[in-house]
Amino acid sequence: MPGEHEQLRLMAKVARLYHERGQRQTQIAAELHVSQARVSRLLKAAAAMGLVRTIVSMPGGVHTEVEEALEQRFGLSEAVVAEAEDEAAVIPALGAALATYVENTFFSQEVVGISSWSASLLAMVDALTSLHAGAAKTVVQLVGGHGQSAVQFQANRLLTRLAALTGAKPVFLSAPGVLLSGADVASLLKAPSLAEATTAWHELTVALLGIGSVEPSPLARESGNILPEATLEVLRGQGAVGDICFRYFDAAGALVSSELNETVVGISPDDLKRVPRRVGVAGGARKVAAIRAALRGGWVNVLVTDLATAEALLAV
Repeated sequence: MPGEHEQLRLMAKVARLYHERGQRQTQIAAELHVSQARVSRLLKAAAAMGLVRTIVSMPGGVHTEVEEALEQRFGLSEAVVAEAEDEAAVIPALGAALATYVENTFFSQEVVGISSWSASLLAMVDALTSLHAGAAKTVVQLVGGHGQSAVQFQANRLLTRLAALTGAKPVFLSAPGVLLSGADVASLLKAPSLAEATTAWHELTVALLGIGSVEPSPLARESGNILPEATLEVLRGQGAVGDICFRYFDAAGALVSSELNETVVGISPDDLKRVPRRVGVAGGARKVAAIRAALRGGWVNVLVTDLATAEALLAV
């Protein structure tokens, strides 16, 4: 019908002027001698009829589709996928991506837990630039060092720098990460010197967590931040594929039943999983199995990783 055809013609013209030429609704109304209200109605009708379709063109280095696929596959609240040219570039890329995530999502008075050793977390604190004061109230260590002074130094640097950038109070866990078999960890954690840290664990709003594989990284070997080979061999025999804060889990993400669990000086698995936002950061081919297991087991609900690792996680 002539009236309907004219309506479609006007609708199409309004849509072109608005979406292709960038004219404002007031300009279109004046040019076509119609009311602005009618221009608005025509634009809504054009969208409803499918005359106008919005296409988002992704800039280079942005991988929103992969992030959404990870979120859907593993039930994550958010995934962040960084671009890394090769394996050597993974750690700096993860550090920069996590720094950006922290800068964009730490708003006010966060209580932040951070694992004591992770190359990616160290890269993150070095990349942080624009956190505002008051973004966090407390930054607390989640697990002790492994008895090596160099490791404890790096753990302290993590906390000190993140706390300084946010105006937060740093709370250290001045203890080894793992005690000798038979030691009374429960009593140690009740000691007055550790009470501030253990109390803060129950107030955490976010945890920043490195995800480790059973096979230590070269950096971890150099630091001495590894368990004895005999202990690692036992863990492998029990199906362990990765760990977070010395809590080792199997391919399904289930905590491996081991004597080691009774000797770890750190937050318990149950308390860790109660933290509302658990941000895991890891990447590289060596970490794929550990990351997949951590996701399956619900150890983390936010993941920061690199593109090649993300694609490997989605391939199975």
